[in-house]
Amino acid sequence: MAGIAVLVAGVVAAGLARQSAQNVLQDSLAAQADVLASQVDERGLGSRAAGLGRAAEVVRGQDIVVVIHVPRRGIQPVDQRAAQAATTAGMTTITTGQTISTKTTVNGQDYLVEARGVGRNSGFALVAPVRMAAETQRLLVRNILFAVGTGLLVAALAGAVLGRLLSRPLRRTADVATAMRQGRRDLRVPVEGPAEVAEVAEAVNELATALQASEARQRDFLLSVSHELRTPLTAVHGFAESLADGVVIGTEAQHAGQVIQRESIRLERLVSDLLDLARLGADEFRLDLARVDLGETVRSCAEVWRVRCERQGVRFQLEEPAGPIWATTDARRIRQVLDGLAENALRVTPAGSRLTLTLGRPGPDLAMLQVRDGGPGLAPEDYQVAFERGVLNQKYRGRRPVGSGIGLALCHGLVSRLGGTLTAGPAPEGGAAFTIVLPAT
Repeated sequence: MAGIAVLVAGVVAAGLARQSAQNVLQDSLAAQADVLASQVDERGLGSRAAGLGRAAEVVRGQDIVVVIHVPRRGIQPVDQRAAQAATTAGMTTITTGQTISTKTTVNGQDYLVEARGVGRNSGFALVAPVRMAAETQRLLVRNILFAVGTGLLVAALAGAVLGRLLSRPLRRTADVATAMRQGRRDLRVPVEGPAEVAEVAEAVNELATALQASEARQRDFLLSVSHELRTPLTAVHGFAESLADGVVIGTEAQHAGQVIQRESIRLERLVSDLLDLARLGADEFRLDLARVDLGETVRSCAEVWRVRCERQGVRFQLEEPAGPIWATTDARRIRQVLDGLAENALRVTPAGSRLTLTLGRPGPDLAMLQVRDGGPGLAPEDYQVAFERGVLNQKYRGRRPVGSGIGLALCHGLVSRLGGTLTAGPAPEGGAAFTIVLPAT
């Protein structure tokens, strides 16, 4: 860009130099014409030996032709081209005190003309070919070319130095990015150089940190899922092996079969949750939308969870309005979300505490479903990250019963796909409250 700027400046300067040379010559001719006009009169114009005739001999050495016009004698034939240039400029009609300053072209040759009127229809003109301007500007053009060459050299050197200064930090950034592509996450780029280059380095560093944290969460998530899978698989494998070896028979065999069935259902549910979670972001994830009475969905869900709560000594409570609440949604997915939230709540709710399922209308065009428990709840800062995969599992593992870490993430994804919101917060029962808000119809 610096080189292009220098070239453009050189071209413009050369044009200006040519124009300036012509202007200088024109001004010089005008000054000489004014001096001669002050020294001659009409009689001097008619005599080669007097006045202007002697001046013509002086300026002829400067490649300037003096053309004289006198009434009844016309233009004296000194030089045909110069005379034609003066005639073209209008010298034949010049009057006393009139001045003509112009450039004319004769047979492809440009001429500068300075004419002065010194009597009745009499006058003279100084005519100079523009080639003199070319000779005058040759030195200027040569100097301009030298300046352009010097500017290009300086621009090339400055560009090379600047390129190295810019490319060195960019090359380091590219090397770190290549290492990140190959799996390295411990490298960072020095934040230095121009502001834009420093911003790129800082962005790459932030990306590396984000990837490192994301991959760490993925590893923890896989570890927790593996742990969840290993527990039922161990039970299934052990009881199946006992049945195959004939170690358990009779009623014990029936109990072993029930354990295998229960654990296989647990495995199936876990695998199904994983598949649903993976499909949530895909376009082919299917939703069967219809106008649904949410009261029927909540009551059918309450029948199942009332029995399960009684088995563990937990009090179950259903809160619903008197009339129906309609919403355009997928009843099967809503039931899946409620079951997931209730299962998480029952897991941490101690015997004697309460688990509450609520249906309400927080606004004229909204429907609310809520699952609240009387368990230990969450730390205030954990409500914001409750739906991130594996976060609660990692924090509370070993301190309380926890799931695989995918249930809440799946619930949040399903509610979002249905056009609603799922939030977490403290419950009046002492534990956590998970609130679903859907558009109502």
